[in-house]
Amino acid sequence: MNFIVSTLFILSIILLVYYIRFLLGILKGLESTFNQKDRKSEYSFISVIVPFRNEEKNILNSLKSLASQSFPKTDYEVIFIDDNSDDSSFELLDKINKEENFVILKSPYSNHSRAHKKRAITYAIERAKGDIIITTDADCTHGKDWLGTIVNSFDRETAFVSGPVEFKSNGDTFQDLQKLEFSSLILVGAGLIGINNPIICNAANLGFRKHVFEEVGGYDDNIKLSSGDDEFLMQKIHKTTNYKIKFCAHKEAIALTSPNESLNQFYQQRKRWASKGFHYADKSIVLMLILIFLYYLSIPLQILGGFIVTNLFFFLVLVSIILKFIIEYKIVIIDGNKLFSNIPEKVFLLAEFFHIPYILISGIAGIFGNYKWKGRSIRR
Repeated sequence: MNFIVSTLFILSIILLVYYIRFLLGILKGLESTFNQKDRKSEYSFISVIVPFRNEEKNILNSLKSLASQSFPKTDYEVIFIDDNSDDSSFELLDKINKEENFVILKSPYSNHSRAHKKRAITYAIERAKGDIIITTDADCTHGKDWLGTIVNSFDRETAFVSGPVEFKSNGDTFQDLQKLEFSSLILVGAGLIGINNPIICNAANLGFRKHVFEEVGGYDDNIKLSSGDDEFLMQKIHKTTNYKIKFCAHKEAIALTSPNESLNQFYQQRKRWASKGFHYADKSIVLMLILIFLYYLSIPLQILGGFIVTNLFFFLVLVSIILKFIIEYKIVIIDGNKLFSNIPEKVFLLAEFFHIPYILISGIAGIFGNYKWKGRSIRR
């Protein structure tokens, strides 16, 4: 092999080693997370904030779910904040709501081109009475012990808790694939929190101390970005305070939501999630994401190199795929089944087949593309 080919071969090995170390770190973090013990919860009152936009199909189920919590009603409030819906969501909620501890607000921010949800949540937090804020989405439902389970993770040293979110599935292959992919993201986030490197979480199920939110400036430093109300806040609390970040690894803490109905909805959602990657304040996280993307990019390039240059690239691809498959199986199926409902192994096999092109397409789309969400065209 000439110098250029040798260099590319060595770089491919380096990227493989990096990715395998990343996966092994997730496994280590998950072991720590599943073995952690909850201590005495520290709180006086809880505020659950539910931002919503155009959720007329789901909003009453959300109301019923949150009103049916086993948590003492005198110890929590629920604030529904309407993010300028143009359907009948607000009217339905306002008409049906009879709960004394439920408040319905309208966001006054309608003329901004970005960060509508962040502004709506901030408006609700300013009016919240709780010393702990829990956020969830209006298309989620929860078991009766959900709130109490999440709250129990808040010991004196903890300022931010990420919770599990699971897609429902009726057995349709597309829904099963989304369920597996989404649970994989949640598990990666849990594993990273477990090794004290919190990077990803989901706003559909998380909580934080109100005074810490205010101390770190809330969303002020990323208000120009439409997404990231969850991850930017978690990363900032981790970076600028001495408080702990936790993942609540209990089945009772799961928030259930529905998968995307179409491939286009799925694509727009993943563009939205990927769009924030280059804006993380900690540039070591950005570098990590770039290296992982380059690992995935190296796979098709190695296959091409196997056809054009040397069969050694085929051997490297084979080793890479086998190692990737074994460790991801342990994360997604073996560890995943400790928290989520079982996912058929045939779905995992199918997902592995699509995983590499999916990562490449969504990564590129998130970097360069704007997206549509909840009836809005949003600039990245």
